[in-house]
Amino acid sequence: MSSFNLRLNERITSLKSHLCVGLDIANSSFNNSNIELKKLKDHAKKVVESTRDLVVAYKPNFAFFEKWGSRGYQWLEEIVDFIGDDIIKIADAKRGDIGNTANQYAESIFGHFGFDAVTLSPYMGWDSIAPFVADEKKGAFILCKTSNASSKDFQNLPIENKKLFEIVAQRSSKWNASNNIGLVVGATASNELRVVRKYAKNMPLLIPGIGAQGGDLKTSMIEGNTNGDAIINVSRGICFAGDLSSNAIRSKAEEYYNNMRELMDEHR
Repeated sequence: MSSFNLRLNERITSLKSHLCVGLDIANSSFNNSNIELKKLKDHAKKVVESTRDLVVAYKPNFAFFEKWGSRGYQWLEEIVDFIGDDIIKIADAKRGDIGNTANQYAESIFGHFGFDAVTLSPYMGWDSIAPFVADEKKGAFILCKTSNASSKDFQNLPIENKKLFEIVAQRSSKWNASNNIGLVVGATASNELRVVRKYAKNMPLLIPGIGAQGGDLKTSMIEGNTNGDAIINVSRGICFAGDLSSNAIRSKAEEYYNNMRELMDEHR
């Protein structure tokens, strides 16, 4: 089987899609915050059923499942099975710990749950990354320049004429020997996105921050897909579109899908 990054490229090409849907299913996103877990499960399945032919990947965020304890982990198992093996599944787990612990996390995410890729923090260095990329078929998206406002507290710190996020991009590119590493770069960081692409040629970018966080879709698409692939994550904007019906969710996903295709066609 080919490397993760090659598989991702093949799926982008075959679908002509760059859309990733983040499964951030919270009861606080409904009008009634006392929603039972069963309704959240049903809604997550509705999102997948309504969009599966439009998306490159789904990205369940572990926090929204872990909140529910053991029942949440069971839900995570169920939604991964429901998505199936044909669609790329990214574990938004943001792991990053020493080697022995990282081994256990990798076995959990890839072995037990069956994800194809994971988001990782690089703060503890290579030995916290290595277990996740030992198998070229499994991918890792390393946090580089994130979409939250306070990312600048550390990620923009100057170090030897570079900023820390640049060093992360540069180092991650060197680590990408098996063609299965990508970077997380927020859509709210347009200028930094251009800089990251200088170091991360031919590496995929996972770009969150479109929709509720106000990131720029056009810049994300054009800059993100220069010298490599980008997938654009949309979570609440699709999962909780309109009246929350299948039609509303489907319509919003199609809107993003079509806008992305138009931007790519214009850029060619």
